[in-house]
Amino acid sequence: MTELAEHFKLDFKAAAAEEAQAAADNLRVTVLTDGLLRLEYDPEQEFDDRPTQLVWTRKLDVPNFNLVKDENKLVIETEKIKLKYLRDGRELSKDNLKIKIKANEEEWFYGKKDDQNLKGTYRTLDDVDGEVELDRGLLSKSGWTLVNDTESLVFNNTGWLEARNMSAGYQDLYFIAYGDQYQQALKDFTKITGEIPLLPRWALGNWWSRYWEYTDQDLKELMQKFENKDIPLSVCIVDMDWHRVENEYTSGWTGYSWNKKFFPEPKEFTDWLHNKGLKTALNLHPADGVQPHEDQYQKFAEYMGIDPESKKGIEFDLSKLNFINGYFKLLHNPLEDRDGVDFWWIDWQQGHDSGLEGLDPLWGLNHLHFYDLARNNDKRKFIFSRWGGLGSHRYPIGFSGDTVVSWDSLKFQPYFTATASNVLYGWWSHDIGGHFFGTEDRELYTRWLQFGVFSPIMRLHSTKDPYLDRSPWGHGADVLEIARDYMQLRHQLIPYLYTHSYRAREKSISLIRPMYYESQKEAAYRVPNQYYFGSELIAAPFLDPADEMTELSQQTVWLPEGEWFNYFNGEYYQGNKFYNIYGDLSEFPLFAKAGAVIPLAGESKFGETGNPEILERFDAVLSQSQLEALVEIIYNCGSAQIKTADFDQIVLFKGDLKEMSYNLSYAVLTENPHNPIMEMKKSAVKNYEFLDLEKLQNEKWKLSLNYTEFIKKKYSN
Repeated sequence: MTELAEHFKLDFKAAAAEEAQAAADNLRVTVLTDGLLRLEYDPEQEFDDRPTQLVWTRKLDVPNFNLVKDENKLVIETEKIKLKYLRDGRELSKDNLKIKIKANEEEWFYGKKDDQNLKGTYRTLDDVDGEVELDRGLLSKSGWTLVNDTESLVFNNTGWLEARNMSAGYQDLYFIAYGDQYQQALKDFTKITGEIPLLPRWALGNWWSRYWEYTDQDLKELMQKFENKDIPLSVCIVDMDWHRVENEYTSGWTGYSWNKKFFPEPKEFTDWLHNKGLKTALNLHPADGVQPHEDQYQKFAEYMGIDPESKKGIEFDLSKLNFINGYFKLLHNPLEDRDGVDFWWIDWQQGHDSGLEGLDPLWGLNHLHFYDLARNNDKRKFIFSRWGGLGSHRYPIGFSGDTVVSWDSLKFQPYFTATASNVLYGWWSHDIGGHFFGTEDRELYTRWLQFGVFSPIMRLHSTKDPYLDRSPWGHGADVLEIARDYMQLRHQLIPYLYTHSYRAREKSISLIRPMYYESQKEAAYRVPNQYYFGSELIAAPFLDPADEMTELSQQTVWLPEGEWFNYFNGEYYQGNKFYNIYGDLSEFPLFAKAGAVIPLAGESKFGETGNPEILERFDAVLSQSQLEALVEIIYNCGSAQIKTADFDQIVLFKGDLKEMSYNLSYAVLTENPHNPIMEMKKSAVKNYEFLDLEKLQNEKWKLSLNYTEFIKKKYSN
């Protein structure tokens, strides 16, 4: 019987200790941790201990729990939860299976829906201009999560997957209870699914990639230009034109043979990159299999038992173990061992047929490439690919897809990136600057680059369009200076980033995470455009064009309890408050908590708070927006609309003002759509509060702020 190569065979510990299990009729409960239960239901009572695509380890230290079992019921109680199952002889229902979560007194019952899930991530942002609704994640404000693993394939003794073939009605569920201890829930999940791997240190620097018909000389000159301009890089990716594109068999996306017109001496080219301290990857689209025009076709055809003279294409098929072995041994390993390719950009996007029913080809490729790269134990396991579903945290790094060049696309990425930590997928790489369409914009480019520096992976990229330029020198001298400073900072931060890669492995917490990981105040759930950047920093990228009058960008930031400092200039901020932060094109809102181990760049300077009387001097020359900006800077007050796929709201915060009120007017539609009724809500702002715009059910609304009687009298119309 054909088996997978040895390096693909994993040491699963899928069978739980017998003392951790309790069965009653058709239900088997496994106590994995004091907050994690496996609930297995099988009418045939033939329960399954095999490893699945998602769950690899169930043999854990048995937690303390109390068990009561008699002819009427099964009761299991741990420190965190209490399960009660009534042995009524019926299928699982809300009446016979319940679990109490002790941390928040919530009660779950079978079939209960969770409408408070905090979401996870999404397969790809291809063609997305703005936001998408994210898939469900592992965390919820309800304090519990149910993961259904019933449809997973299982690993067999060949080292690969097969259908589960359990009886009709079989269910394999995992119940996680955590209250508001989100990080504990994620840690428990990695105990059964695997840890987040430690990244190679070099992966945390600046990357360059572009879909472009580069020659080896083009790329050498480009890399040399980065070096001459003192802009550091650690990775140079070669997109799909590294291989022969034009052929009579395929559309050109799939390829495994160097285009010798562009790369006459591949090994000499990769050696040159390595001597410069750069790693390289080749873009990979495997969907079309191996066709007769490929250099390795004859060897692969013979390996598969196909007559090479037949010119028959070799189909991509993950159900055939000899295809999997040959796919790596004959196609990829020579390009790594002989030609010096460091890793692969697995850019699967052509379909869902893997050859093995129930297997997403992307999941299969991610899993196999991850373990093959380290087959000789001389490399750290590592891939660059698309999200393959829950459990993909085992296979970093992720490629988020071909986004549209727009402010809306940029504005979605901080929320998208931070929320992905809810499924442990913390190492997203975005097309920094945007992939295609849209309009090139020097300001947008700069803001996207700044976000890229404070994102998990910093990779400049665009499509094959001469009007799209991701080079730091392509948008003027001032942008070049800004880009250089930030890209140098990215490399200065590598020790900090690498430390958090280690922490991700050990503690199951991502580099970038939402604010509610550290605070359960309502404000922490309502600020999707900011995030923790590691344990010491909070980043809040500028995501909108600068105001035409002030020429400043603005971002609304909430800082949790404690004392915070501007990372770049040392300005002090008191926690548990909202602030409107303003900055020119060179500035980025980044805050370090008191006692942070991140050194400030240069000498710390604390800015003056200003004097409100200066406004009187500028009455005649400042516009309304300029006046408002000054007031908000001086008093740390203001408002902002915060919108995601989940909510649309306004946050109001008075900062250091003694008084602040607002007027919200909106139209209420009547039976006569041409004659709506106008309503107005007026109220004082105590500290900060939220206005839910979705409840208005109308996009026509107007908000006006009254900061103080002084400002109202002097400057309001």
